[in-house]
Amino acid sequence: MPERLSQLLSSVVPPVLFSVLVAGTWHGAVTLFNIPPYLLPGPIDVSHAVAAHLPALLGAAALTAQAAVSGFVLSFVTGFLVAVLFSQSRLAKRSLYPYAIFLQTVPIVAIAPLIVLWIGHGLAGVVAVSFIISLFPIIANTTAGLTSVDAELLDLFALNEAGRWQVLTKLRVPHAVPAMLTGARISCGLSVVGAIVGEIFAGYGTQDFGLGYLIMLTNAQTKTPYLFASVLFSTALGLVFFATVSGVSQRALKRWGGESG
Repeated sequence: MPERLSQLLSSVVPPVLFSVLVAGTWHGAVTLFNIPPYLLPGPIDVSHAVAAHLPALLGAAALTAQAAVSGFVLSFVTGFLVAVLFSQSRLAKRSLYPYAIFLQTVPIVAIAPLIVLWIGHGLAGVVAVSFIISLFPIIANTTAGLTSVDAELLDLFALNEAGRWQVLTKLRVPHAVPAMLTGARISCGLSVVGAIVGEIFAGYGTQDFGLGYLIMLTNAQTKTPYLFASVLFSTALGLVFFATVSGVSQRALKRWGGESG
């Protein structure tokens, strides 16, 4: 138990101290140079904005989280299935992999309006943007894991007359688990970014709104402390999502390693 506590403190204390240092420097610079809040609010102004708009921020964060989780789950399932297809068919990989790269290279801001036009406003459009932006890392990493199996292991399975399904489920998929989880850790952060970008274009209406809408609205109204609070909640949401997926990945890797051993 003391060892776990020591590990926890060693991982938590440094970033917390750095955050305190940044906040202190930020407050000192705003005070020293007398920067107006509409240009650069200080940490106290931002904290006041958080306190004043906490219900709206929490509601917006919950809606953004819903879209991000939905987009991430869709990208994980779809990316895994596409990667399996690529590992089983060289023709499919050669034909379709360039289009997977296309999803990664085309700026999401450029295609988000088209997605909204085709799918419509609301949660479906936001989830679609989040899905598209978070799909490629799953495909790329899982495909690499499925296709980089040691040739000697493949020969061993062939020697024992294993079928294609057995090779896939007993060899390729277990071998691809670490790479697949690495792709998941990358995609979970991108899914939050995609949800926020999707909300800027798709939105939910005047009654319900996510963090993307809040960022756009507060920027247009020059409510800079509120804008900083919205960005802060967006960052916190991304960190929580990444930490959750990373924790699940580590547990899965430990269990997978134990079963493999």
